[in-house]
Amino acid sequence: MADTRKASRFIVPVAVAGVAAATIGLVPALAASGDPDLPEITAQQLIEKIAASDTQTLSGTFKISTDLGLPLGGLADLGALAGGGDGSSSADPTEKLTELVSGTHTLRVAADGPDRQKLTLLDGSDEYSLIHNGDDVWAYDSKSKEVFHEKGASGAPEGADVDKQIPATPKAMADEILKAAGDTTSITVGGTAKVAGRDAYQLMIKPKQSGSTVESIRIAVDSATGTPLKFTLASVEGGKPVVDAGFTKVDFGKPAASDFDFKVPEGAKVTEGAAEKDAAEQKVPEDLAKELGGLGGFGDLGEGGGLNVIGEGWTTIAKLDSGAPAPKTDEAPKEIQGLLDSFGDKVTGKFGSGTVFKTKLVNALLTDDGKVYVGAVTQDALVNAANAGK
Repeated sequence: MADTRKASRFIVPVAVAGVAAATIGLVPALAASGDPDLPEITAQQLIEKIAASDTQTLSGTFKISTDLGLPLGGLADLGALAGGGDGSSSADPTEKLTELVSGTHTLRVAADGPDRQKLTLLDGSDEYSLIHNGDDVWAYDSKSKEVFHEKGASGAPEGADVDKQIPATPKAMADEILKAAGDTTSITVGGTAKVAGRDAYQLMIKPKQSGSTVESIRIAVDSATGTPLKFTLASVEGGKPVVDAGFTKVDFGKPAASDFDFKVPEGAKVTEGAAEKDAAEQKVPEDLAKELGGLGGFGDLGEGGGLNVIGEGWTTIAKLDSGAPAPKTDEAPKEIQGLLDSFGDKVTGKFGSGTVFKTKLVNALLTDDGKVYVGAVTQDALVNAANAGK
């Protein structure tokens, strides 16, 4: 049976409608006037409402805008480094959906339970569709007229006991979230809004610590169903949000079964995926899985491999000591040199010298003696950590 990790790579409509929709942003202008008058609710009650939501069916459209603060050409350089044009299908979801990490995109989505989802990425006159229907995943790129197909994209590992891994009730889920937030996070209800014609509460999440690059996270939650509708992730740098996406239309009715049918267009090139092979190749070694077990709080990292964790909460910094001097930039490929020139800043301190690579969300300090400090923290926080010699 196929690995669940493999299936989750393709079930993008559910990720968008469920998880990504839980990270979908609220444009302040939408809440500027005409906000609905809803009964008062506490943050814990709203989190419980989200946890209790059982939305299985929906369809709609939404827009996603992403601004990581990379310089012009930065993403193109990264694309060149990624080795595009290696002979794989242009319809492969692994590559195609990376486009969502920059710019503004309009998407259509439909979902009918865990076995049927469809996402269509609209790009001018071209369309890219990703369809999960039972045991099949189909992807079609109208621009290149290529089709990607994969079998065995559904199912869960035998013996999986999911119930023991998650809280049993919405209240328990809410309690776990609030407990995880701890003293480093402020969670409040920040008023109401009208989202895609629906009344919604706004859940506001803010770091209490200084030094984080995150200014706030705002989630708009449908007041009737508890389904997250919009999300904004704002940076302390100001300007455009790092992520700003929201449903413009949404319908919780059951989509037509025909929406998930797919027929290969005449003359299209079809590339068959290898779910089982890729699942085996992507299997995380048990020792690495153990180290990553504390990813939510980074609490279990740092026992080996030169990786240490500094700080906690929003100002957590991961430190990796390679044990070797950083490579000379003038010996790097031209694409890397371009990136260094465009968003790498030279810094000095008690630690010596190095380069800080900056985005609006995640920053990294690479010291000349081969140490790496990375986190969703400011440049000053990285330099202070390096100066402390931690």
